[in-house]
Amino acid sequence: MRMYDIIKRKRDGAELTNEEINFFVRGYVKDEIPSYQISALLMAIYFKGMTERETLALTLAIRDSGERADMSDIKGIRADKHSTGGVGDKTSLVVAPIVASLGVKVAKMSGRGLGHTGGTIDKLEAISGFKVDPDMRTFKEIVNKVGLAIVGQSDSLAPADKLLYALRDVTATVDSMPLIVSSIMGKKLAADDDVIVLDVKTGDGAFMKTLDDSRKLAQMCVDIGKKAGKKTSALITDMSSPLGYAIGNSLEVIEAIDALKGNGPSDLTELSLALAVEILFLCGMGDREQCKALTENALRSGKALESFAAMVEAQGGDKRQIYDTSLFPRAKYGKSVRAQHDGYITSVNAEDCGMASVLLGAGRSVVGESIDLAAGIVLKAKVGDLVHKGDEIATLYSNRNDFAAAENKLLCATLIGDKPRKKSLIIERVV
Repeated sequence: MRMYDIIKRKRDGAELTNEEINFFVRGYVKDEIPSYQISALLMAIYFKGMTERETLALTLAIRDSGERADMSDIKGIRADKHSTGGVGDKTSLVVAPIVASLGVKVAKMSGRGLGHTGGTIDKLEAISGFKVDPDMRTFKEIVNKVGLAIVGQSDSLAPADKLLYALRDVTATVDSMPLIVSSIMGKKLAADDDVIVLDVKTGDGAFMKTLDDSRKLAQMCVDIGKKAGKKTSALITDMSSPLGYAIGNSLEVIEAIDALKGNGPSDLTELSLALAVEILFLCGMGDREQCKALTENALRSGKALESFAAMVEAQGGDKRQIYDTSLFPRAKYGKSVRAQHDGYITSVNAEDCGMASVLLGAGRSVVGESIDLAAGIVLKAKVGDLVHKGDEIATLYSNRNDFAAAENKLLCATLIGDKPRKKSLIIERVV
């Protein structure tokens, strides 16, 4: 089998065999196929696409490109929630403790942030002493003991995804539906959970800008999950404006803790509960109304907060911060951003807000760049709110006293005009 022939067949619109797909994935991971040939194939896939069978084959090849997580010694049903990325999206920090407090096991492997979206692992590192890289044995012991652990992604898990994404990032082939689907589901299937719930974002701050593309992505991911024997579903949710009020690592953890205490923003709480209900329903814990009652009680009783605190303590973090958020790191400087005229907030562009937080030091422009865990933005007004000229619409935080670029970016992201029509946060369910 020759790589040249595989490239030519896909360039001409042919459907690749499972053997051909496995050949190029294995060969690239083993450094037997040069990156320029893989780049050529990725571009051919970008233009010619892949059938459902090809996409499934690529997903399974990525899944099998490294170690498969053996979670058989974790007792109980294992579930995970995956988001396609969004600004202010800290739902994992709320959803996972809720379902873990109700007996579902959550052995979650998460990533770091890059660009305008934040990473769950970066957020958790705002908790003093929190260890994101325990060995596998310790990871599973924590899950069995407290029901929940969130760790960094293992380099040995689905290594083909990391290699292929690095090439896609520099060859303008990131936004190819089969390549996106195989990347998401290859990693998820390698983690070997019983239940997978996807939060597929749509809108300005999402990877998928249109509802049609978001629907297509959600359906393809769900179909592949089911074909791999996993209980899978997706919610399509709006990401045209930031989720919650906080953007930035320690600020988002504090807001997630507020949500676990029952005092979180309404949109964050609504989405977190919906995702938790979806997980519990797929785990067979009752009908939707019963599952909703369980999730609401987990917040009201304090059990979800206790679950989060137990995970933090088990992973070496300072448990006191969960009950006293004043102990979190705080930025040295702050700057108020004020409305330029009277009116209603009609739009808050999520992607631009995310980029403003990066300018403050809260995110990365390149892989490996250090970040300011205390930096970020707290919005004071959301879409639909009435503001007057001079009202504070946001506060910027940073440990470097330079706010001009971030302030300008945020002002440009915030449109003020006539009262807008309210959008639905949860658009539809895909099964």
